[in-house]
Amino acid sequence: MQKFKNLLVVIDPTSEHQIALERAIELSQKNNSKMTIFHSVFDLSYEMTSILSIEERDAMRNGVLDQRRAWLDDLVESYSTDGIEISKRVIWHNRPFESIIELAIEEDFDVIIKGTHEHDKLKSVIFTPTDWHLMRKAPEPVLLVKAKNWFSGGKILCAINLEEDDNHRHLSHSIIEHAQFIAKQFNGEVHLVNAYPGTPVNIAIELPDFDMINYNESMREQHHNELIKVAEQFNIAKEHCHVLEGLPEDVIPELTEELSAELVILGTIGRTGISAALIGNTAEHVIDNINCDLLTLKPDGFVSPISPK
Repeated sequence: MQKFKNLLVVIDPTSEHQIALERAIELSQKNNSKMTIFHSVFDLSYEMTSILSIEERDAMRNGVLDQRRAWLDDLVESYSTDGIEISKRVIWHNRPFESIIELAIEEDFDVIIKGTHEHDKLKSVIFTPTDWHLMRKAPEPVLLVKAKNWFSGGKILCAINLEEDDNHRHLSHSIIEHAQFIAKQFNGEVHLVNAYPGTPVNIAIELPDFDMINYNESMREQHHNELIKVAEQFNIAKEHCHVLEGLPEDVIPELTEELSAELVILGTIGRTGISAALIGNTAEHVIDNINCDLLTLKPDGFVSPISPK
């Protein structure tokens, strides 16, 4: 399986420590990948300078872009990138997430790699608006990186949906395939997790004779058996299958911490607009509570609301 051969690496101009670039270099050295280092630039003051002509404003913008390109050259030289094919792109654009997605689609990248920020006091990952836009709207896999090195034998946790429709099944299989590919590169250990709902409170109240214990055990066994079937298709050990009662947004972060997982992989449906702002989806609730690297995948046939110009 050929994955992650063409990497799009988003540079963070606010940080001296380019964690996305470091992770991309790791992947490139393991997988003989090529990468494009990308930086989006915009300064409204250059657009609002009405006393200058269009040509003068263009010249000013080009000067800024040249400075940023020189900065990228110096940045790359400070890392050990021997043997890696690297190109650099600096674009003037007022919406960074749109410029990233447009380029990713135009040049058919395999993955978008971007660093996250950490809350100084809480020591948890903070996802920026750009991160959320990428996870919702980019058709490519999005790898969001925390400032922590991967190590040999680390754990990769796959969030698996056991619904029987083709879209969920294909997405779950893609999640596991990506996990096994990365595990092979870093001698990692793949784990699967699925959450199942407990007994609805209203049933327990309205039906006093309802057997909650047997109901819960039956639900757990059903989910466990289905997860084992999925695991067997990919030669994953039964002891690496975790079926836990509760909501995914609670279960997955808790297991991530318990396993000290280095990477969580899950699928996102790419909901946008009012429904995303008001409702969100399970994946986004999970994401907000994860404190490690995160790889998000879209289902087959996903079409981005952003198209190249």
